[in-house]
Formats: sequence, structure tokens, C-alpha cells
Amino acid sequence: MNNDIERVLYSREDIHQVAQKLGKQLTTDYAGKNPLIICVLKGAILFTTDVMREMDIYADIDFINLSSYGNETISSGQVQLTKDLDADVTGRDVLVIEDIIDTGRTLKFLIDLLKGRDVNSVKVCTLLDKPAGRLVDIKADYIGFEVPNEFVVGYGLDYAERYRNLPYVGILKPEIYQH
Repeated sequence: MNNDIERVLYSREDIHQVAQKLGKQLTTDYAGKNPLIICVLKGAILFTTDVMREMDIYADIDFINLSSYGNETISSGQVQLTKDLDADVTGRDVLVIEDIIDTGRTLKFLIDLLKGRDVNSVKVCTLLDKPAGRLVDIKADYIGFEVPNEFVVGYGLDYAERYRNLPYVGILKPEIYQH
């Protein structure tokens, strides 16, 4: 797997430091609120658990799975809800944790869905923000790193379900995904 990576953008230690920083900030911002943390599957699972371990507050967790990529490197533009939440979000302070915000379509779909379910508040924490890929006007409230407009994998992010288990975030060599 490592041979498929053009270069490492963020090491395990870089990610750990960001998770600590964000966890401390979220502890302050959500003090006394018992937020519902929504992990966007599958990519955000590693980041979600690392950030949650750094939060010193009561918090619940639930999972949602949305897809717009399939096995491609660019979004299809169509967002599909493939696994809905189990929890009732009505009146809750919700924190969505994402792996990456690229076009913004998936996140906009999710925020609209949550607002339609009468949440008290919704904020977004993302490991990676790729503003150069943005097609809709949406921003995260908490950002780990800003990434260039390259195809990144590792630490939960995948290409065709591969590379999620890399302990770092790296740029995938174009010859791997160009057909």
C-alpha cells in the first residue's frame, strides 16, 4: 500500500496533535451540552474516535453513511443515504464529524437533513478541508488541515475501499486511479 502513495501529507503524529487540539476546543464549546456526535461512515471513523478520546464531556454517538463517490475519484453529484441514524436528533446539539469536505454536496445534504429533523444546533468538525474542490457554499466549524486539490487517502479515507487503514494521510499516485 505504501508504494501507492506519492507523498505523505500528514503523519500519524500530525493527526494526533490535531485531534488533541480539536478535542480540547470541543470540550470547551460543548461544556454542559451532552452533544450527539454523528460520525459520517466509513471515512470518519478513525478521526471520530481519536477526537472523542480527547473530549472531556458527556457525549453520545451515532453513525450515518452517505455516498456520492462509489469507487470513483470524483463525486457523482448524487448523494445517497445508505445508513440512517438510530438516534432521535430532535432538540439535540449535533456535532457532525467528517473525514474530508471536498465538493460540499454530501455535507450540505446532511446538514439539510438534520435541520429538517429539528436539531437544536449543528456544527461540523472535519479532519480535512479541500476548498479548491468546493461546489456548494458550505464551511466547517472546526478544521484539522486544509488539503490541496489532490486525491488523498489514508486514516479512514479510501479509494475503492482501499487504503483506509494507513496511519497517515497521503496523496495517491495518479496511475493507481487513472484508467
